[in-house]
Amino acid sequence: MPGPPLRPAQPEESESPVSALFEPYALRSLSVPNRIWMAPMCQYSAAATGPDTGAANDWHFAHYASRAAGGTGLVLVEATAVSPEGRISPADLGIWNDRQAEAFRPITAFLAGQGTVPGIQLAHAGRKASTDRPWRGGAAIGVDDAEGWKPVGPSPLAYDGSHTAPAELSTEEIQQIVGQFADAARRALEAGFRVAEIHGAHGYLIGEFLSPHSNHRTDAYGGSFENRTRFALEVVDAVRAVWPEELPLFFRISATDWLTENADDPREGWTADDTVRLARRLLAHGVDLLDVSTGGLAPKARIPVEPGYQVPFAERVRTETGLPVAAVGLITDPVQAEKILADGHADAVLLGRELLRDPYFARNAARALGGDVQVPEQYGYAV
Repeated sequence: MPGPPLRPAQPEESESPVSALFEPYALRSLSVPNRIWMAPMCQYSAAATGPDTGAANDWHFAHYASRAAGGTGLVLVEATAVSPEGRISPADLGIWNDRQAEAFRPITAFLAGQGTVPGIQLAHAGRKASTDRPWRGGAAIGVDDAEGWKPVGPSPLAYDGSHTAPAELSTEEIQQIVGQFADAARRALEAGFRVAEIHGAHGYLIGEFLSPHSNHRTDAYGGSFENRTRFALEVVDAVRAVWPEELPLFFRISATDWLTENADDPREGWTADDTVRLARRLLAHGVDLLDVSTGGLAPKARIPVEPGYQVPFAERVRTETGLPVAAVGLITDPVQAEKILADGHADAVLLGRELLRDPYFARNAARALGGDVQVPEQYGYAV
C-alpha cells in the first residue's frame, strides 16, 4: 500500500497552483510519478575480482533505496557495463552475466515498492576504460596491472597522455558489442528495470564513434555523419528489439564536446547541430527521451560551467525535433528546476550531485512548491 502523500500546509482561502515538477509523466505505458529524476552517477563500489565482480551489493542498495524513500520519481542506476572491457573502472557495476542481473533484483523491487521507477544506464567505456577509482587518483590502470586491461575504441587514439592507446575495433568486434548491449538489456528487463538508457555521452564508446575528434576510421563506421552515427543506431535498434514495446528507451548524449565552439581549440568535435540531427534519427528508431548532457570526450576542453548551463541544449532538441528531453547540469534548487519545466525547456530534470547531497530533495521540493510525493508508511507520522 502506498504511503500518504506529502502535502504542505496551505491557507484554506487560496489554492496553490500545481507544480510542474510533481505532474506525472507518461512514457509509452509507463507513468513516472513526478519529474524529479536521479541521473546515473558511478559509485565505483562493486567487487573488482571474484564471482561477484560487477555485482550490486549493500552499498548500491542503500544508495538507491534512500533516493526512492526521498520521493525521486525515476532512479537511473549508474553506468553499468555490458562487458568486462566496458567498465570504466574495475569497480564498476556490470550486467554481462546472470549473477549480476540477479543482484539487482532487491534494488528494483524496493524502488518499485516505493513508487519509484527503476531505470538502468547500459554502457561501454571504450578508450576511457581501465581507470582507477577517483578517490585513489583516477589514473589509468596499465595492462600489466592485475586490475587493468587493454581498452578498445573506434580508432587507436588514447584518451589522454596517461591512458593506453585502445585497440581499434574490427567490424566483427563492433557487432559483438552491439549484441552485448542487447543481451544486457534483456538481463536488465529480467532484473526488474522498467527504463533502459543507452550511454552515448561523456566520451564513452558510442560517443567516441560519434565525434570526429576520436573517430578517424575510413570504413562504414567513420568519416561522414551517417557513418559515425551508424554504431549508435545499431545499438538502439538491437536494444529496442529486445526491450518491450510498452516500456521506454532513453539515450544519453553529450550535446557538444566543447571543441568546435572553442575558438582557442583547433580540434573538430561533436556539436549541438549534430545532436539535433541525430535526435531526429533516434526518435525514428524508437528512442523515447534524450538525456542531454555535454562534454567528457576531450580532456582539456574548456567548459563554461554555471547553473543550468546544459539546459539550452536540451531545450533546442525538444523545440526542433519534438523528442522529449531531460535536462541536467547544476540543477540544485526546487524553484530553478520548476522554472526549467514551466518554461518548456525540458520534460524532466535529472539531478546528480544535488541528490548525493540531499536524498530527500523531492520531499523538500514538494514542501516548498506545494507538490505531492509518496512517503514511506514508516515515515507517514512525520508528514
